[in-house]
Amino acid sequence: MSTNQLTDHFLIAMPGLTDENFNQAVTYICEHDENGTFGIVINRQSSVTLDDVMQQMKIAYHPDTPAITPVFSGGPVQANRGFILHRPTGQWDSSLIINDSVALTTSRDILVAIAENTGPKDTIIALGYAGWAPGQLEQELAANAWLSCPAEQQIIFETPIEDRWQAAASLIGIDLQLISSDAGHA
Repeated sequence: MSTNQLTDHFLIAMPGLTDENFNQAVTYICEHDENGTFGIVINRQSSVTLDDVMQQMKIAYHPDTPAITPVFSGGPVQANRGFILHRPTGQWDSSLIINDSVALTTSRDILVAIAENTGPKDTIIALGYAGWAPGQLEQELAANAWLSCPAEQQIIFETPIEDRWQAAASLIGIDLQLISSDAGHA
């Protein structure tokens, strides 16, 4: 597999993937290269809210900032570290530019901007990430644990959380409700 082949793609968990971290998960791949794969699960809402994060980080926020904004469980790796997937990309202290309009930022300045209602309007605030060692994801794809397809920003930022798994699979014409959870190999 060539470098960055899966960057800016969705990984869609197959029905047979029962790992509690990834059952019915949609993971947005932020980086895929010879060092491995890094992504954010975009359909796992945690019990943490933006208000909780702002209080923890001692960031005061504008009264119009929606404090009940969900925070996602971005994956099982470094579950106490924050990641903000957003559009537009903007100028932040620590960002990974994924494409012309989507970036992943880990610096405090974006949270301060969100708190002041001057940050990006389209965001997914996540704690933790999903990561795979070099070759690991390719093995899981070969074992039919995942489907993959180019990502669509509308699913990331606009589709209701509970609909993202099926919506992502629909991009490649698959109805996950019709797939058995028992994977087979010919």
